[in-house]
Amino acid sequence: MNEVHVECYSGRRADERPLKFSTGDRTYSVERLDDKWYSPGATYFRVLADDGNIYVLRHDESADTWSFDAFRSPR
Repeated sequence: MNEVHVECYSGRRADERPLKFSTGDRTYSVERLDDKWYSPGATYFRVLADDGNIYVLRHDESADTWSFDAFRSPR
């Protein structure tokens, strides 16, 4: 998995949903949050980014790190 930097909206709780994410020199804006689910120790977010691709971002809560868990191109 690739480590990414994620900027989040924090409302009722910290890191409620991702707004932007970046890896290397590329930054993506989150156009839409499609799904969110939990597993022991991690939260997953399926998002549509401004490049038209769908990403699954994984937030490891104990280490407070983010990574790509999946990627899908609609093309």
